[in-house]
Amino acid sequence: MDKPKVVLGVSGGIAAYKACELLRRLTESGHEVRVVPTASALHFVGAATWSALSGNPVATEVWDDVHEVPHVRIGQHADLVVVAPATADLLARAAHGLADDLLTNTLLTARCPVVFAPAMHTEMWEHPAVRENVATLRRRGAVVVEPAVGRLTGVDTGKGRLPDPAEIFEVCRRVLARGVTAPDLAGRHVVVSAGGTREPLDPVRFLGNRSSGKQGYALARTAAARGARVTLLAANTGLPDPAGVDVVQVGTAVQLREAVLKAVADADAVVMAAAVADFRPQTYAAGKIKKKDGQDPEPVVLVRNPDILAEISAERAHPGQVVVGFAAETDDVLANGRAKLARKGCDLLVVNEVGERRTFGSEENEALVLGADGTETPVPHGPKEALAEIVWDLVADRLR
Repeated sequence: MDKPKVVLGVSGGIAAYKACELLRRLTESGHEVRVVPTASALHFVGAATWSALSGNPVATEVWDDVHEVPHVRIGQHADLVVVAPATADLLARAAHGLADDLLTNTLLTARCPVVFAPAMHTEMWEHPAVRENVATLRRRGAVVVEPAVGRLTGVDTGKGRLPDPAEIFEVCRRVLARGVTAPDLAGRHVVVSAGGTREPLDPVRFLGNRSSGKQGYALARTAAARGARVTLLAANTGLPDPAGVDVVQVGTAVQLREAVLKAVADADAVVMAAAVADFRPQTYAAGKIKKKDGQDPEPVVLVRNPDILAEISAERAHPGQVVVGFAAETDDVLANGRAKLARKGCDLLVVNEVGERRTFGSEENEALVLGADGTETPVPHGPKEALAEIVWDLVADRLR
């Protein structure tokens, strides 16, 4: 089979060196990659490096190899174009259809999915001109991932950092797998919760669960690859931030509720994949609870945590908002799932059977997605991203 053809555009930002790692991941996973750097990008990483890592010649000018018409052919033959890093200048030229170098010509001739991974200083990213250019590109069907928050050049810190190359690769892989040029969640804001809440008992102990957060992260990555603006509420996961996703860290069920209520105000869809503790200790011991010889420990009194899913289902932030819940069951999966769906009042409920060696911490999942309209969508055993795709398919149908 022919290898998928990827064009890696590199514009002139200090983060250009990180694109070498993205290139390596693309080539090692079986993609044929043609690197098209701007003239400014070559001040950071030379053409010899791009050629050696890709195994293909590197052209930067429309005048190179004119008989092959590179300014047309490269874009025409691509299955995916990804620009990383995408500077403010490159985003502006792409949004306004300028074609003053080989990369912008390639963007105009490409009829495949296009992904931009911006990187710039925070003030530049927040400038109204840049925001408008990003909005224009997204309206046209491009996937523009949100920059990460972290260390920038010099001593500056803020939003504008190029996401981790491994996470950009995941976006590219998901976009390629879908093979559509118009992301169906473009212009949508979705909220995803992931991980498991922890309810402190004393300074060193807590009540928790086995949730790793991998399913929630798969949902967040998939939504970003489908064009959505994603807010991920992460509870005790320890996983790397997905590219293009705004991550809010939470610890307890009460903290998660506060974050959810804030995030859902303008959300089109909410997917509650986090395992939220049903109970928490009534009292918190300021010091470590000591073991006393010859004495049994004091009973731990539990109180109920707020039911976040039921609350946001009953009080939708706006009409048409889609709410999805998750149910982890150990027995009578279908019956318990149907009962929980009715009790929670959500639109969709993803029901999976869990256990010590099932679902939690695994890379795979198997589920049944129940709809409030009586539908049942079985999801066979497979990667968690496959389940994520089906969930977003069902959500997109309801949003339409």
